[in-house]
Amino acid sequence: MIRRQLYRLRAPSSGREMLLEAEPDRAYVDHDTGEELEVVGKVLPLAPSSSNLPWSVETLRFCNWCDQPAQKDLNDCPTCGRRMGALPR
Repeated sequence: MIRRQLYRLRAPSSGREMLLEAEPDRAYVDHDTGEELEVVGKVLPLAPSSSNLPWSVETLRFCNWCDQPAQKDLNDCPTCGRRMGALPR
């Protein structure tokens, strides 16, 4: 279970991005350039969540009961709470 929120951080000069479980009031620095990273946004799902996967096309599937998106690493749909069908191989 994700305890802290994942954030997308970006180095302003290079545009390089990374995902971190960031803490408020803490500065994060890019190891290559030495500049301070800026917070671009929160990564879905919002904490606390049962899934460790970020929301993206590659990590989502649709619930066979309510047709809402859910992460592939979940067995139960976060929207309707019902058990989803098995993933195709």
